Amino acid sequence: MNVGLEDNGDASSGTIRRTRTGATSRRKRNRRLLMVAAWTIAVIGLLGAATVWLSFKATIISAELKSASQLLSPLRASMLRNDVTGATLAVDELKLHTAKAHAAATDPIWTIAGSLPWLGRNFQAASEVAASADDIAGLAAVPLVDTFQSLNWASLAPKDGRVDLLPLTRAAPKLSVASHAVTQSLGRLNAINADELLPPVATPLLEVRNQLASLGDGLETAADAAAVAPGMMGADGPRRYLLLIQNNAEARASGGIPGAVAVLTLDRGKLSLGEQKSAADIGVMSPTLAVNAEQQQIYSPRLGKYMQDVNLTPDFPTAASTAQAMWERKTGQRVDGVVSIDPIALGYVLDATGAVKIRNPELVASAGGRLPTELTGNNVVPTLLSDVYAKIEQPKLQDAYFAGVAQEIFAALSSGRGDAKNLVAGIVHGAAEGRVLLWSDSDNEQTMFAKYPLSGSIAGPSVSPAQFGVYFNDGTGAKMDYHVKRTVQLIEECPAGGYSEVKVRITSTNAAPKDAAISLPEYVTGGGAFGVPAGSVQTNIIAYGPVQSNVETAFVEGKKTGFASHQHGDRPVGSVTVRLAPGQSSTVDFTFGKIVQHTEPKLSVTPTVQALTDVVLDTIPAKCVPAS
Repeated sequence: MNVGLEDNGDASSGTIRRTRTGATSRRKRNRRLLMVAAWTIAVIGLLGAATVWLSFKATIISAELKSASQLLSPLRASMLRNDVTGATLAVDELKLHTAKAHAAATDPIWTIAGSLPWLGRNFQAASEVAASADDIAGLAAVPLVDTFQSLNWASLAPKDGRVDLLPLTRAAPKLSVASHAVTQSLGRLNAINADELLPPVATPLLEVRNQLASLGDGLETAADAAAVAPGMMGADGPRRYLLLIQNNAEARASGGIPGAVAVLTLDRGKLSLGEQKSAADIGVMSPTLAVNAEQQQIYSPRLGKYMQDVNLTPDFPTAASTAQAMWERKTGQRVDGVVSIDPIALGYVLDATGAVKIRNPELVASAGGRLPTELTGNNVVPTLLSDVYAKIEQPKLQDAYFAGVAQEIFAALSSGRGDAKNLVAGIVHGAAEGRVLLWSDSDNEQTMFAKYPLSGSIAGPSVSPAQFGVYFNDGTGAKMDYHVKRTVQLIEECPAGGYSEVKVRITSTNAAPKDAAISLPEYVTGGGAFGVPAGSVQTNIIAYGPVQSNVETAFVEGKKTGFASHQHGDRPVGSVTVRLAPGQSSTVDFTFGKIVQHTEPKLSVTPTVQALTDVVLDTIPAKCVPAS
């Protein structure tokens, strides 16, 4: 019994102890649960607050950047109107908006959110956009407006025959800073993978990239121009340039036969045009000048023999350096560079300067009163490229009239006549169409030019990876190209063997009257002197493909034909010769294959009498059936 009682007592005590211990454990667990619940509620609260805060900051960033973006158009308009006050106010307001966006994007909570897995990339991207916008406002927009205050359109116009180069010299470092700021910001934004971002972040990122790329290109051009222009305009001493006026009535690859040649002198911003000669006056180079072997094989040794043929090649640096050497051999004078312009671009200049009068009585008399004594942007092209041959019989007098017109136009240009803004726009327009070309004997300057179409290069940084080219060289030995109408079009083919293929289609029509053999002057038709019947036109058509591609076939009027195949600077070159009687048309197709570049194809063509938009047609994309 005692034992039993003791056993019962021990069991009861154990039960009590276990009950007390269990209650204590439950109380501890409950406290832990309460603490966890409290922490959970706190964390949820904090996350909720953080989410609200981040949403608030995102709204600020979006609104401020949108407001900043909307100021860009008024800022640009103010600068174009020469409205210094409006431009200053716009850039001040721009800085306020970008500063607020940047401040919101550097908030501590926003910065912490940027370290989150996956989602953090979006916060980081928004921060980069805001920082870039603020940098551009302070480091690009402000210097630009400062530059604008001292360098406007009026300051670019000659006064008393001279351009004041000091504002341009002072503007150069500010433009360089602005260009660098945009380039750096664009580099940071391009490093962000937009495919990893949410659409509300990716879309504005891509928009900003496009805007900066466009702005960056313009700023880089302006900075480069401001850096070299003062020196090229004689700030450090006189500069002399050989001026070639290309005559599109007799086609050459870069435009037309050099109809007139002269020395253009720039001394401390003062422009003067010296004595002019015709290309024939330069004479025959004996011995023939050495020219790049590849090009000599394509275009014959005539490149280094006659001034009339230096631009049979579409590569203007080659043509210009050869012309420089010819001029030096002929005159003993070495020029600092070569400038080329055609009558269509001269028309753009006249649109800005206004009409010029032919004041030389001998030139007026040579035409017997049958040519205009006042030239404008509307009549200068038909006058120089057609009427002068119909109204003046002697070639020497034709050349003299051509030269006299150029003299009057450059005199108007140097006097500061007309609107400087429109003048710059006209020259830029001409350069974009390949009608204004520039080459410098200075390696530093030429390296800069090589970045732009102004250089007329067939290779280098100004040439697109998927660049095609179509060029025309007259084979008639006359001025019949004034009457030829042409179109050029790229037609994308379906890929073959993993490579792209493109067909280049060239359509030409001899639009001369049917009786051209008798109704047009012999100097225009050639009179059959080079084996081409009077009234017909013969053209050597040269097509270039992208680097490392192949020119595979040529068709004329749908019939496969043989063609000359060459290489120029790792680019394939194919050429055929076409002869057209009055009223006759012809279509030539070159097919280029093994194209490794996967970028949008681009096209460069010889500038003709026609508007460039009438010659270059839209690319026809390929319609391929996807592989099953």
